[in-house]
Amino acid sequence: MQIIKSVTEMQQWVASVRGADETISFVPTMGFLHQGHVSLLAEGQRRGDKLVLSIFVNPTQFGPGEDLEDYPRDLQQDSQLAEQAGVDVIFAPEAKQMYPNGYATYVDVEGITQTLCGASRPGHFRGVCTVVSKLFNIIQPQLAIFGNKDFQQLAVIKRMTQDLNMPVEILGLPIFREPDGLAMSSRNVYLTEDQRLQALVLSQSLIKARELVAAGQKDAAEIILQLKTAINQQPAARIDYLQICHQLTLKDQLEVAGNSVLLLAVYIGNTRLIDNGFLMD
Repeated sequence: MQIIKSVTEMQQWVASVRGADETISFVPTMGFLHQGHVSLLAEGQRRGDKLVLSIFVNPTQFGPGEDLEDYPRDLQQDSQLAEQAGVDVIFAPEAKQMYPNGYATYVDVEGITQTLCGASRPGHFRGVCTVVSKLFNIIQPQLAIFGNKDFQQLAVIKRMTQDLNMPVEILGLPIFREPDGLAMSSRNVYLTEDQRLQALVLSQSLIKARELVAAGQKDAAEIILQLKTAINQQPAARIDYLQICHQLTLKDQLEVAGNSVLLLAVYIGNTRLIDNGFLMD
């Protein structure tokens, strides 16, 4: 396994793979890998001739006061997990490689970026789309694999690749959870023991919402009210958003249907966690 930090060197490696008529599967991450990432790598290893993992804490998707400087990093541990997963190359550039002096080009997807995380984190998806489009141009994968935990991000990237005619298949894989239901996240490391217990309210909210729907409740506002009441009982919890949306448009829905997805972002202390799930089978 190689670790490449230069854009030019990465492009040279890609050219050699393309010249051999081999396919590339790609898993973009910000590092501090967990078993959720490993599940993405396993699918990539199965689907492509070569597997590339990027590790890049992208500064353009962090807003003022967010955790850019504190975001957990451990390239040595990530490298061990990546090698075990069959990764051929880790692309781990410095910020100056991706955004050299004078950098002035950004990618903006309109519409679906204005709600949910886009409403509370202005500019976030501009940064995400810019870095993902750059990574696609550098690595030229046939397949890129993401986790469904970042549901809105996946929808935005699918829209971007479609609108810009990028020759990349986008695959989303199910959320990987801890045994108690908490969605795996690199930010879980921020939680204290007590906060970790309180964070279970996110996955419990999904279970509660499905139970309500199964019992016949289809009114989105009533479901949201009951979930907010339960979440607000946790002393460390502060709701960023809790919405029932159409899975494709991400527009709010009045009534739960087969295309409905519950999306929520909740601060547990200072740690912002997200989760989501469909409400009907």
